[in-house]
Amino acid sequence: MASSSQDPFDSFDAAVDDAFDDLFEQAFENISIHKCNASIRVLAYGSAADAVDEYLRLGETTTRLCVENFVEGIIYLFGDEYFRRPTPTDLQRLLYVGEHLGFPGMIGSIDCMHWKLKNCLTAWKGQYSHGTLNDINVLDRSPVFDDIIKGQAPQVTYSVNGREYHMAYYLTDGIYPRWATFIQSIPLPQHPNAVLFAQHQEAARKDVERAFGVLQAQFAIVKNPAMFWDKVKIGKIMRACILIHNMIVETERDGNTQFNVSEFQQREDNRSAQVDLDISHEMHTNIANMMDARTRIRDGPMHHQPKADLVEHIWRKFGPDEDID
Repeated sequence: MASSSQDPFDSFDAAVDDAFDDLFEQAFENISIHKCNASIRVLAYGSAADAVDEYLRLGETTTRLCVENFVEGIIYLFGDEYFRRPTPTDLQRLLYVGEHLGFPGMIGSIDCMHWKLKNCLTAWKGQYSHGTLNDINVLDRSPVFDDIIKGQAPQVTYSVNGREYHMAYYLTDGIYPRWATFIQSIPLPQHPNAVLFAQHQEAARKDVERAFGVLQAQFAIVKNPAMFWDKVKIGKIMRACILIHNMIVETERDGNTQFNVSEFQQREDNRSAQVDLDISHEMHTNIANMMDARTRIRDGPMHHQPKADLVEHIWRKFGPDEDID
């Protein structure tokens, strides 16, 4: 957080100050900045609540209240903007990035991160242990595909190896199921084009692991074992850290991008992936339509054909003599 822009912190101070007058506003000048500073230090350094007393002269109880109200405040004030689903414009930018990496129709990578408790409660003995919340169980409870099932997702069209598809996908590791929305690497590839595909898929999929690494580096509280015991509070702290991370990415994204993302607005004729920006594709939500959309998401054959086409596409695009960055 020390290396990030000052703009997000200024937004927190102004917004939280207005929304939570009782805790963050006192008779003394700049006390709200003082308490926001204490909250961010706890999130950023993962320190105990009483550790900021030496530097900021705030007691443990006050610091805990500051953290709890701070995360509630920024989720309430900024959650609709930074936890929203991607807009058609966002999807078009993501599709351009995926096509630049050699994966038309890709909108990102997906993975799972766990946050351990420092001291497990006696009442939770035998729960939330190893294997109970693996990637598959988390996926079954995840709302990531709810928009597609409800018919509220924008229509996506892309072509690979001469075939047209209408279901965007994520890159994943081998634990995820063979669904139409997931593209895994090839374990133990033998043919040269399969080897090249596996190298590019695994290189591109590293973005989600880098994202988790950056999140944990910026907010040590989610890297260290959780010292809060309330599940709701723990969840709010994680969401708040992700929200602040998203704000920092939005502020600094254009300065760190290694290629010009705005090109997707100017090269419409050269890209294969398209998002319908004008027409709404919302369908009437009934059980038949929802089950049909769920079946298309989990369609095994529709997983294998795009993957085979991507193998040929990667081979033609990069060839046997090209290097991977």
